[in-house]
Amino acid sequence: MCLAPICLFTYNRLEETKKTVEALKNNFLACESELYIFSDGWKKDASKQKIVKVREYIKSIEGFKKITIKESILNKGLANSIIEGVTEIMNLYGSVIVLEDDLITSPNFLNFMNEGLTFYKNNSSVFSISGYSMDLPSLKNHDKDYYLGVRASSWGWATWSRSWADIDWDISDYVGFVNSIKSKKEFRKGGSDMPRMLANQMNKKIDSWAIRWCYNQFKRKQYTIYPAASKIVSIGFGASATHTKQTKRFDTTLDYSDQSTFSFDTVVIANKKLIKEFNNKFSIYSRLKDKFL
Repeated sequence: MCLAPICLFTYNRLEETKKTVEALKNNFLACESELYIFSDGWKKDASKQKIVKVREYIKSIEGFKKITIKESILNKGLANSIIEGVTEIMNLYGSVIVLEDDLITSPNFLNFMNEGLTFYKNNSSVFSISGYSMDLPSLKNHDKDYYLGVRASSWGWATWSRSWADIDWDISDYVGFVNSIKSKKEFRKGGSDMPRMLANQMNKKIDSWAIRWCYNQFKRKQYTIYPAASKIVSIGFGASATHTKQTKRFDTTLDYSDQSTFSFDTVVIANKKLIKEFNNKFSIYSRLKDKFL
């Protein structure tokens, strides 16, 4: 199996970055994997020292086949950093595994991601591979290593150039979409929050690569492969988090098993019950419950 390179995007959170890297180093395939670390530049001089400390740390990292560090002089922001960085590495390798600096991986995370990338490389029904999975009720008795989702995850993910190369980051058909009741209803199958997030992106209220990524998946009617047992937990909900707010809806149990090989199916058939349970995590009721309880 040819292992995909790993892209790690960092900014100014030293302790979270250390935890992310230490967990990644404990992966079964870490020493066989190439790691590319992208360090974004500072917005203001006040944040410079935090980024300098992160850069000092990442220069000390060992435990991978090869480590390449790419430091930006300018502050690109997370969206542009990921779009530009993934494109650069994708052009070299044709596939990539992506992490941000606040994600703890299970020891078998790289196994699941690489096996999924290999198995579904030429399957046009599959858009991406996710390392993260929510604790959905039906997964307790699920008899497969994976399930299908209609919404991509940004918490530890992987994809191929066939999915990435033709992404319409400008969302050039947005006017037609926003005027179509049917399209917005279909888009909500990935979560009731998605049309609003896309509107905020188009109105420049947020700067998100992920909602644009998800919208392109929706247009292509493709699936994301999710692990039945999560290979990722997020630690990105602290006071220093830039893009996330405190929540319990996405708490999950990390897979600490010694499983290193996974089974997938050539014919992809979505489990409607799991799709509904996934969608329910983003319902108005779930969001209100999470906010007030």
